[in-house]
Amino acid sequence: MSDLSDVIEFSPEVRLGNEKLVKVTIPAAQKLTELMDREKKGGFLRIRITGGGCNGLSYKMKFVGQDKTGDIGVLSEGIHLLVDSKTALYLRGTTLEFSDNLVGGGFKFSNPNAKASCSCGESFNL
Repeated sequence: MSDLSDVIEFSPEVRLGNEKLVKVTIPAAQKLTELMDREKKGGFLRIRITGGGCNGLSYKMKFVGQDKTGDIGVLSEGIHLLVDSKTALYLRGTTLEFSDNLVGGGFKFSNPNAKASCSCGESFNL
């Protein structure tokens, strides 16, 4: 796994957060690093929560090349995460996990704030 934390830095306009907001597990970090290297996408992972999905709210992840003023930056397991302030309200305490199991594998958010989630694990409600 390449160590992007030595190369990428948050800009001064980004508020620094910590893993109490969102944490990445080691398997998720390994997969994210592999995807970033393979796709040659930016050095940050932006996590957003938007309206939609079968349970009301859904998670969105996207590799981006730079942060924005007002973002909250979190470094977890070498992954530079970006979260906007609205998403941060719903994300606090969340863990991003990854499993390569044939059934039920992929990225999964474990969000202690979610009251219910759908079977696909991509949407939730509060």
